[in-house]
Amino acid sequence: MSKFDGNALRSLAFACMFAGAAGGMGLPQAALAQPAAAVRGLPDFTDLVDQVGPSVVNIRTVEKASSRASANGMDEEMMEFFRRFGVPIPNVPRQQRPQRPQDDEQPRGVGSGFILTADGFVMTNAHVVDGADEVIVTLTDKREFKAKIIGADKRTDVAVVKIEASGLPAVKVGDVGRLRVGEWVMAIGSPFGLENTVTAGIVSAKQRDTGDYLPFIQTDVAINPGNSGGPLINMRGEVVGINSQIYSRSGGFMGISFAIPMDEAIRVSEQLRASGRVTRGRIGVQIGQVTKDVAESIGLGKAQGALVTGVEAGSPADKAGVEAGDIITRFDGKSIEKVADLPRLVGNTKPGTKSTMTVFRRGASRDLGITIAEIEPDKPAAKMAEREEKPKASAAAQQMGLAVTELSDAQKKELKIKGGVLVATATEAAARAGLREGDVILAIANTEVSGVKEFEAVLAKADKNKPINVLYRRGEWAQYALIRPGR
Repeated sequence: MSKFDGNALRSLAFACMFAGAAGGMGLPQAALAQPAAAVRGLPDFTDLVDQVGPSVVNIRTVEKASSRASANGMDEEMMEFFRRFGVPIPNVPRQQRPQRPQDDEQPRGVGSGFILTADGFVMTNAHVVDGADEVIVTLTDKREFKAKIIGADKRTDVAVVKIEASGLPAVKVGDVGRLRVGEWVMAIGSPFGLENTVTAGIVSAKQRDTGDYLPFIQTDVAINPGNSGGPLINMRGEVVGINSQIYSRSGGFMGISFAIPMDEAIRVSEQLRASGRVTRGRIGVQIGQVTKDVAESIGLGKAQGALVTGVEAGSPADKAGVEAGDIITRFDGKSIEKVADLPRLVGNTKPGTKSTMTVFRRGASRDLGITIAEIEPDKPAAKMAEREEKPKASAAAQQMGLAVTELSDAQKKELKIKGGVLVATATEAAARAGLREGDVILAIANTEVSGVKEFEAVLAKADKNKPINVLYRRGEWAQYALIRPGR
């Protein structure tokens, strides 16, 4: 029995006792017939679970291990060599037991999602699939699918993935505008990997500002790690949000959680499905809050709008005549009540659109025409790294997963060495052996190398069917690694 039900029954029992006593004292029957207070029961979520549950999925992500190295970056078989012959292991204290080698694939995380369309589009959080090499979607009927990431938007934390299936039970999307504070809502997800977990609560607040582009829905629904990407459902069985964040000091649920409003999520998902990315508008201003004192002192009347604290040279705002000290009160006919409203309205405007902006300047309002520019999209770190010029490696070096560059005289002097090459990239076989970017290779196949040319020459003569020993230096320590190109 819940606490609510127990209190309600005790209240009714007390009322009955009071009524009996009062009847004995001759109180009017009309007074006895009037209840002291109306008692409401708790909502029943069972039908909602049956209705929406099949549309909720579990999302498991996997990433490929970059190496089979131990804690100090040394290959496991080299570690075994040191252990077997009682040789002290460089960089590893005697008390520290070497870790076991990593598998080629490592589970990365677990999240939730829900079926957006019957033909296999699934919506989740961007942080659930960020950096994943493989995404696996599991339905409630235990079918598993490898999913393709259609697109992810880190600014709103919305992602769309696609599985090859049809006739799937898609969710119904609700109207966030009808959502009211105090309304019952329900969440389904995989907290801590526990699939199909149902929790419920109420809407605590709407339009909660925690970011530039999202007015979050705040609830007290129990949300924990693994719930991310799952649906927030109203009592009509409609999805009104994507569970995305929690407020926590311990890592667990503390009674405050945030969901991305579904209207914002749908707008982002449509762009992701169309082009794989999201375009946003910008006008090139720095803005701040308008305080009550400032509003009164300049004759604005009430604290509203966004105070322009700076204008980017050559930006749309600069070309439109916006000045520092202006207060932007309207954009495209929509009122700017608080500073966070402006980035959302501008960001949701298609670049190239000609808009009208109202500014309050020196006691008077004026309209300015402005052409919206495009905000620079987020660039994944991996993509940026790919654009950097990388050293070209020979066919033999590529087979080893190595690319090396010359050491400068200053670097040789600092390291107190006469020769060697600097590892620029280490992948595949080299990475499995424990080598990584920044290491200095002193010798390969028992032959010292003075530079890249000699390194390539020695490597070309080496037998690629056998492990190749590499003497390398990392920091103050020099150690060996065995590279197996065929693996």
